[in-house]
Amino acid sequence: MLKPIKNEQQYDSALGRAYRLMQKDLKPDSADSDELEVLSVLIKEYESEHFAVPSPNPLEAIKFRLEQMNMSEAELSGILGYRSRKSEILSGKRKLSLSMIRKLNEKLQIPASVLIQAY
Repeated sequence: MLKPIKNEQQYDSALGRAYRLMQKDLKPDSADSDELEVLSVLIKEYESEHFAVPSPNPLEAIKFRLEQMNMSEAELSGILGYRSRKSEILSGKRKLSLSMIRKLNEKLQIPASVLIQAY
């Protein structure tokens, strides 16, 4: 019977069981398939509580995304508007406005929840 995961030993056991189930050729809506689905939810919940990953700093997220997309900071000026505005934002002297957050979300696909954080 499946139970909530409350400690590291139970977590390791659940991971092992999930791994063994994934090695099988599971049929949809089978008992093993349902068990894997429930185990996945329990594992995810335990991990989000005990191994939470903090959201990135908005400025670091912008720089990282520019690098990923092979874009220059000059191209960021085209998104944000003026060149001086881009410099002020990347240096932390100016905060992102709502319209900038919307543009960055649309053009760079950076989640708005990351961009609205304090930095």
